[in-house]
Amino acid sequence: MKEMHQFKSISEFHNYSNLPKPEHPLISLVDYSKVNYATDSDKIKWVQDFYSIGLKRNVSEKFNYGQQAYDFDEGVFSFVAPQQILTIEINQNIQVNASGWLLLIHPDFLWNTPLAKSIKNYDFFGYAVNEALFLSEKEENIIIELLKNIQREYQSNIDKFSQNIIISQVELLLNYAERYYERQFITRKISNHQILIKLERILNDYFNNNETLINGIPTVTQIANDLNLSPNYLSSTLKIISGQSTQQHIQNKLIEKAKEKLSTTELSVSEIAYQLGFEYPASFSKLFKNKTNISPIAFRKSFFN
Repeated sequence: MKEMHQFKSISEFHNYSNLPKPEHPLISLVDYSKVNYATDSDKIKWVQDFYSIGLKRNVSEKFNYGQQAYDFDEGVFSFVAPQQILTIEINQNIQVNASGWLLLIHPDFLWNTPLAKSIKNYDFFGYAVNEALFLSEKEENIIIELLKNIQREYQSNIDKFSQNIIISQVELLLNYAERYYERQFITRKISNHQILIKLERILNDYFNNNETLINGIPTVTQIANDLNLSPNYLSSTLKIISGQSTQQHIQNKLIEKAKEKLSTTELSVSEIAYQLGFEYPASFSKLFKNKTNISPIAFRKSFFN
């Protein structure tokens, strides 16, 4: 079993990568062409206590983020959050001229700024998004310029404005990344369409095979597991392609089945609620009315009038 490295500081990472000491203890822009991991092993596994944002080209290593492979086949822009496991498989027989930049940001640098909290809202820092971004030349130049601006600022004489200026540049970089990720997902119409088709089939199976009667209403986590996706990734993708979260899709299917039973069977509202996985009929009636602006009983009456 490979040893797990833990980099508690940016300085420790610099040392392991055979880089000079960082110019600032809490933020550093690394020239990736100068990274040389201090190992002759074919695999490195580590956890770091800081954020890293990578813009890389000609990378021969295979990265695994959590339990999933990080797709660098086309993408060059990647993100890793603190305390998440990163595994790098190195082919020592392949020599390539890797290039790019690696921005390292310790959470302590973000203290007392809005970004300390909001950075956790960017999905691409989670295991959910396990693919690197593909950037056009123009987009890449925008990101590189932002990275260089950050570096110039922490290399200059630090004053009371320095942190805010750097934070604003980091926020701008993250907002560009969010735009690029959304574009990348939107352009995958076939893949996204397949997710919707599979989701529809899975939900139909749950509600048509009386699984809800046995196991209750399916959760977002159950649906995501059935699709071999993480819950956050699934919901983010569904919001982009359909405007609705996974939970909303589940509820929509539930209401669809409820309407079907109310209009085609003589089951009582309570019996329908239990069949659909509700423990309490009142909870079913409340959700139905919230979604349709009419109670189950009123819906049934209007249907037969």
